[in-house]
Amino acid sequence: MRIRLFLIALAGSLLPTLAHADDASYCEALGALALRYMGSAGGNGGLAPDMTTLGALRDCRSGNTAAGIAVLEKKLRSAGFTLPPRN
Repeated sequence: MRIRLFLIALAGSLLPTLAHADDASYCEALGALALRYMGSAGGNGGLAPDMTTLGALRDCRSGNTAAGIAVLEKKLRSAGFTLPPRN
């Protein structure tokens, strides 16, 4: 019985960590799409990301994935992109 309670408690404590890892990878995937396909024309003919995208990526990388995901999803959807699957 004690082992069972221990395992339940252990699993419960790991779930937020696993969810955060999934959010971080999803946020990075959205950021990669935005960096690759969105932005304004740069001086060398490539695309330069806007400050909103860069700020969202900074949020993703600093652990504030909820804010980064919200901004990136909105930007990508408004540009007509299909979002990658969220695991």
